[in-house]
Amino acid sequence: MTAEDVVELYSTLESQRISIWIDGGWAVDALLGQQTREHSDLDIAIEERHVSALRALLESRGYHDVPSDDTSRWNFVIGDEHGRQVDVHAFVFDREGNVAEGIAYPHGSLTGSGTISGKPVKCIEPGHLVRFHTGYPLRDSDWHDVTALCDRFGIELPAEYQR
Repeated sequence: MTAEDVVELYSTLESQRISIWIDGGWAVDALLGQQTREHSDLDIAIEERHVSALRALLESRGYHDVPSDDTSRWNFVIGDEHGRQVDVHAFVFDREGNVAEGIAYPHGSLTGSGTISGKPVKCIEPGHLVRFHTGYPLRDSDWHDVTALCDRFGIELPAEYQR
C-alpha cells in the first residue's frame, strides 16, 4: 500500500462520513509525519456499523476477501489483484464512547492524529501503538516502528525491545 493509496481511501471514506483510524505501520508513519518504510498493507480500525459500506466500496474496486486463520466478523483482510491489502479491525462503541464489542481497543487508544503525505488522519495514540507491538515474536519492522515511536514521543522502550 502506497501513501497515495492510503490517502485516497481515507479521503473517500471521509467524504462518505465513514470514520476510520489508521493502525499498524501506517499509524506509526502518520504519527512520525513521514513514511519511514514500505508497507505491505493498511491496518484500519472501523466501527462495525460501517463495515458493509467499506466492503461495498472496496469490492467495487476489485477487492475480495483474503483467507486468514484469524478471519472473523471483527477482523478480516480484503485485497486486490495488485497486492494491496486492507486489514480491517472492527468494533462497536457503547453510549459512553468505549469499545463494547469487537477488537478491544482500550479507552484512549483511538485519539491519535498524524499526517500521511500531508493529509491529516486519525490514528492510534502513540503509547497504545507501542503496547500493541508487544506480546508476540518481533519482526524487523516491529523493531523499527517501536524504537522510532519511543524516540519521538519519549516513551520507555518495552522490555522485550531492550537488547
